[in-house]
Amino acid sequence: MTGLPSWLARRLLLGATQTAAVVLLVFALTEALPGDAAVALAGDQPDPERIAAIREALDLDRPAHERLLEWAGGLPHGDFGTSLASGRPVSTYLTDGFGPTLLLASLTVVLLVPAGVGLGVLAARHEGRFVDRLVSSVTLGVYAVPEFAFGVLLTTVFALRLGWLPPTAVGYGTDLLAHPAALVLPVLVLLSRPVCSLARLVRAGMIDALASPYVAQARRHGVPGARVRYGHALPNAIAPAAQQLARTVDWLLCGVVVVEALYVIPGLGTVLMNAVAERDVPVVQGLAVVFGVTTVVLNLGADLVARRFAPRAEVAA
Repeated sequence: MTGLPSWLARRLLLGATQTAAVVLLVFALTEALPGDAAVALAGDQPDPERIAAIREALDLDRPAHERLLEWAGGLPHGDFGTSLASGRPVSTYLTDGFGPTLLLASLTVVLLVPAGVGLGVLAARHEGRFVDRLVSSVTLGVYAVPEFAFGVLLTTVFALRLGWLPPTAVGYGTDLLAHPAALVLPVLVLLSRPVCSLARLVRAGMIDALASPYVAQARRHGVPGARVRYGHALPNAIAPAAQQLARTVDWLLCGVVVVEALYVIPGLGTVLMNAVAERDVPVVQGLAVVFGVTTVVLNLGADLVARRFAPRAEVAA
């Protein structure tokens, strides 16, 4: 892979620049909140002493550039500041919420990759026939259903009507592995749309790859069909699918707010909702930085995977 070191260096430099931009943007957006943040956090009937305490906690009496340097300087060491609502370090909120979100994301990805790739390959092998039309129709129909509506439907049928599964994770805390039944419905909802988009991408990539000249040449030389499909066509179809998979993992790790709210799962999405409701600016800042850096890292990994499987393809930065 000629030029890989220089390409990787450029992507790492771009990733570092994007990470710095995320930090600056999060701080700038927080600063740009309308009105005085201390007054907003003090409530509908603000007390001057409470406002003064909040201003001191947020360091609002100091110049913005000093606060930015101090806040950004603590980020590499895991110091995201202190919660205004509880006085706890923001990092503890991230640690508490990361476990359930990571568990949901891991289970979803483990099922997503074989299901999405398998359906895409199946549809491509039967292009234009009944199986292809069935897979395409089902995936399009499921993708069109909003996650909230799909979750309510599954909960109504399998939890409330049939009683097979618990409707929420209330009472289970963060130890969801000890109660696997509580994970079934959330994972199904999380799978519904990503598996459809991944399957359609793999199908389109496989069809293009199977129609390419190098596949025709391989068939003329007597290369077995399975080797042509999985050894030559599939790697080229995976390149664009890797980008979609990275976006899906990013979406999962950054806290799926709707699903976590629907099933009362104490993940990062729930932490974010609570922080917004309480106007806990340091927690929102910390979560925003983590989400932004996660996006940068996952996209870098997706670009590397796409370049590995399709080195001649132009990979978007």
